[in-house]
Amino acid sequence: MELTLLGTGAPAGLPRPSCPCAACATAVATDARAATSVLVDETLLLDLTPGAAFAAARSGHSLAGVRQVLLSHPHDGPPVEVPAGVPQPGRVPDGRELALLTGHRVRAVAMDAPGTGYAVTGPDGQRVLYLPPGGAPAGLEEGAVEAYDVVLADVVRRPDALARLRAVGAVGPTTDVVAVHVDHDVPPGAELRRRLAAAGARAVPDGTTLAVGVYEDVPDVPRRTLVLGGARSGKSVEAERRLEAFPEVLYVATGGSRNGDTEWASRVATHRERRPGSWRTTETCDLVPLLKDDGAPLLIDCLSLWLTDAMDAVGAWDDAEWAGGGERELRSRVRELTEAVRATRRTVVAVSNEVGSGIVPATASGRRYRDELGRLNTAFANECEQVVLVVAGQALVLRG
Repeated sequence: MELTLLGTGAPAGLPRPSCPCAACATAVATDARAATSVLVDETLLLDLTPGAAFAAARSGHSLAGVRQVLLSHPHDGPPVEVPAGVPQPGRVPDGRELALLTGHRVRAVAMDAPGTGYAVTGPDGQRVLYLPPGGAPAGLEEGAVEAYDVVLADVVRRPDALARLRAVGAVGPTTDVVAVHVDHDVPPGAELRRRLAAAGARAVPDGTTLAVGVYEDVPDVPRRTLVLGGARSGKSVEAERRLEAFPEVLYVATGGSRNGDTEWASRVATHRERRPGSWRTTETCDLVPLLKDDGAPLLIDCLSLWLTDAMDAVGAWDDAEWAGGGERELRSRVRELTEAVRATRRTVVAVSNEVGSGIVPATASGRRYRDELGRLNTAFANECEQVVLVVAGQALVLRG
């Protein structure tokens, strides 16, 4: 089965007409995208968009053989002109299946937002799932479907759609996840590719033809990632974004509740509201047992507070205790942690503060903490496949 992506953009296209934003201003050449429309084996067209016939011609294909046109989402604005010889667009009711004379079968998949998803099975049994913009499948049950060969979805705006599909086995290790309905939410080019890779997805230019079932270099999610950044840099948002497309994440909060501190409680509440409802949270600084266990991906936020707890435990703030064995005990704890990171089989995303680039702390204890956090970050980063520094909300990949 072959899929030709006549367009890969949002319904309004990219750049959006008359939009002055930075993403639209830089969406040129191969980063410019027409509204998403997919031609399946030159016989089935998913979403009819303006200029579809010309887009097909530019990619070396034709709409002359199209026998069925299906719409996935409500189309705003004036009706799209139907090219001569192309059937009138229609929509399959949720849960119903349509059989084409060409041997293709199309089942309508219910969404949690306006629109319809389509599961297409080719004559050779290959399976493709196409989701509408802003939509995620509703009512999925574990084991109800096998893994699709290709999934075309709005990955940027609905990473939870991938999480749901992964949870029930509809997206597996070999599924080629391709982002469509791409809008101006993320700067095009390198930043879009980086964000999608973190979710195990990719983007392709308009006009690309995908051979379903042929091996593609699907991005591998790094096993271990360290996200560094200063205060309010966006490092926690970056870390959370990396696991939004995965179900059953265990969020490890190392800061505790700090009873009576209303400002801290407000920070914690903000973090919790941002996280998907399917994530679980545990408050602990005992990270080694979690790293040694198998299970869901871990998001550790953050190592800075883990270090504070460890330094409290070894008496690092008292010079005599520090010199009398506290420093040696802290080194042992850091070594135990990094060895557990090296051996872990879980996906881990850890957050830490990048320190030492500003004013030298005025106190000996402040300088000691700064130095030890620098050492911890270095040791932890050495065990990670990817290290990212976040500055003003922009992620700079240092490794991986």
